[in-house]
Amino acid sequence: MAWKKEILGALDNGAQVSKYTLTNENGVSAAFTDLGGTWMEMKTPDKDGNFKDVLLGYDTVEGLLTKSGHLGEIVGRNANRIGGAAFTLNGVTYALAINSGTKNNLHSGPDFYRSRLWDAAVGEDELGTKITFSLFSPDGDQNYPGNADIAVSYTLTPDNSVKIDYRMTADEDTIANFTNHAYFNLAGHDAGSVLRQQAWIDADRFTVTDDESIPTGELASVKGTPMDFTELKTIGRDIDADYEPLRQAGGYDHNWALNHKKGELALAARAVDPESGRVMEVYTDLPGVQFYTANGLKGQIGKDGAHYEPRCGYCFETQYFPDAINKPQFDSPVVKAGDEYRTTTVYHFTTE
Repeated sequence: MAWKKEILGALDNGAQVSKYTLTNENGVSAAFTDLGGTWMEMKTPDKDGNFKDVLLGYDTVEGLLTKSGHLGEIVGRNANRIGGAAFTLNGVTYALAINSGTKNNLHSGPDFYRSRLWDAAVGEDELGTKITFSLFSPDGDQNYPGNADIAVSYTLTPDNSVKIDYRMTADEDTIANFTNHAYFNLAGHDAGSVLRQQAWIDADRFTVTDDESIPTGELASVKGTPMDFTELKTIGRDIDADYEPLRQAGGYDHNWALNHKKGELALAARAVDPESGRVMEVYTDLPGVQFYTANGLKGQIGKDGAHYEPRCGYCFETQYFPDAINKPQFDSPVVKAGDEYRTTTVYHFTTE
């Protein structure tokens, strides 16, 4: 394994921002920055051995700080939405910023982790080269309780996987529900529409939402609906169906309740680009995955001058269910004081 560090730029206060690139013995590489612990690049071969970067992203400090879409970001302390931008824990109600719809909170913003410099350390373990980004989040940060020590590790393995390990401990009961908001296009990050690519999700149910994408608490069967990905199908086949959840979101932007046993690291989703032969498998030990077809992108200029339009990528955001803190029937995202939040997600790249 090999890795290199280079200067990406600087913040307004002069602090240096670095980019780290990990490369395995197959020539597969993944790049990250200490600004937000963001995943910047993923270069993998197609069936003929031709490499492309399959991860949408920004390649400047300004882009990472100012452009929308959360491309490749570590999202926390709570990924996805919290209804009413508030939750009650141990009898205390905590108000969050309203940054989604008329009254909700999305991705714990607007003070996102992407704008913070994380400590970085690179090393080797039995699985490959690993970079670990660490951040201290003080009590009251984003208005969450507890001083929290956060660590997110990315390992590039010899079998062309990126393994993401999330860890957090806090001195008070608090929420821990992290994800990575990576957008993938297996034809290449600048290849345009993904509607001819295919997806499979190991989920028989999804979380029904209101018109502001907050779960109602109901889990509905995917059978007989456009939400059914239990067999591999083309992403564009049903995306414009006359179906209320799709009309509300402008495409796919929903949480699927995964079938695997609680806490078991298992195959949760699969994506295929038939033209290039690239395949991505997603493994997680979390109960849910948000499949999102980039409906909210609006032509942002990304790497290499690429224009990122709606449906030019897709996310598999592994997570506790949206608004789980306010839905006692969902698995809880609460981590107790002194306990360690630990979860793993793996993105495995191959060809067929």
